[in-house]
Amino acid sequence: MIGSAFPCDAACAKESAAAAPVTDGTLGTRMTTRTLRPAPAAVTIAAIGVATILGAYFFQYVLKLAPCPLCLEQRIPYYVAIPLALLVAIAAARGAPAAVVRAGLVLLALIMLVSAGLGVYHAGIEWKLWPGPTECSGSLPTLGGGGDLLRQIETTSVVRCDEAAWRLFGLSLAGYNALISLVLAAIAGLAARRG
Repeated sequence: MIGSAFPCDAACAKESAAAAPVTDGTLGTRMTTRTLRPAPAAVTIAAIGVATILGAYFFQYVLKLAPCPLCLEQRIPYYVAIPLALLVAIAAARGAPAAVVRAGLVLLALIMLVSAGLGVYHAGIEWKLWPGPTECSGSLPTLGGGGDLLRQIETTSVVRCDEAAWRLFGLSLAGYNALISLVLAAIAGLAARRG
């Protein structure tokens, strides 16, 4: 297609011409099925993933908000999803079999659902909806004497998992991670249906 942002073969051009706009249910926004093609969707997932990790680093290194153990665990899905998303984008752009691209997108959706689950779990701990891991939440251990005291100080986590270090509109960083992860899972899932 002339003027298209992405290369398109004759079948794609025919499909685009026949694609009827659909409403996505939010404020009457109109979109076509073309908006969730696999390669652009995977690039979007990678870009938002990178922005999310950079945001976490900003809070850690610039604003000096040390991450708790659960915060660090929530980064792991992004460390897996970002390179996978780039591989899926490259595979889709180079004409890899649709089943391979679809499998990569489904895997991305699952990874981001795990990330959303970690975010919901951590946010629930911050809201005191359920207990968190003993190493970073709950009451502090009783301090013994002598050498035992030194061992306890060395093994006690200073950064607490059950206290949000920062909130905006009532949501902590864990809550925002859950929302971002759900959006990325939806993008991957919808693109997998298309792929």
